[in-house]
Amino acid sequence: MATAVGSAAVRVRPDVATWALVSSGLSPVLLVVGWLVADAVQPVDYSPVRQTVSVLAGEGGAHRWIMTSSLFAVGCCQLVTAAGFSWLRTSARIALVVAGLAAFGVAASPQPAHGSNTAHVAWTMLGALTIAVWPAFVARRGWPHPAMLGARGSVVATAVFLLLLVWLVVEAREAGFGLGLAERVSSAIQTTWPFAVALAVRRGAAYQAVAT
Repeated sequence: MATAVGSAAVRVRPDVATWALVSSGLSPVLLVVGWLVADAVQPVDYSPVRQTVSVLAGEGGAHRWIMTSSLFAVGCCQLVTAAGFSWLRTSARIALVVAGLAAFGVAASPQPAHGSNTAHVAWTMLGALTIAVWPAFVARRGWPHPAMLGARGSVVATAVFLLLLVWLVVEAREAGFGLGLAERVSSAIQTTWPFAVALAVRRGAAYQAVAT
């Protein structure tokens, strides 16, 4: 959006609706709280460092409804966030929708007590890849934006997220000791990014309003 000041056009930074800020902030909170609560009710042989969140929501998990509900809630938050981030380019909003639907898919296709299934693996990989590359779709031009939304910030964030994804894939392929840790670290950081972006834009809009 632009406003005319004399013969010059001033680009106005978009604001973030409060409900979109809340939904983006709730997503990582619900995810982390979900696995912490689910961790606490598992048998003593369960290891959050070695074993994944999928085990918590899987058919062999104790009180699996806890983690399943958390995944559905995270998916809902991502869909709401996609709807509220109207200032993002369409591809970035679509990516958030895909991530939300992937969370639904993971929750709806639980991991068997032994082994895994194609649907669960497919939804898990889709969600992990989508949220890992999401920062690449966020880069903006045309209005004053925080560094994290610029080309360099988006490239750095995407590179870090892809490295986290590589760590996760390596742990999964090698049945590594730190598979659960890799999943938790990567998912917590990546699901927090939309909130960080929204917060940066909100603060920038408030600063611009005061400055003008």
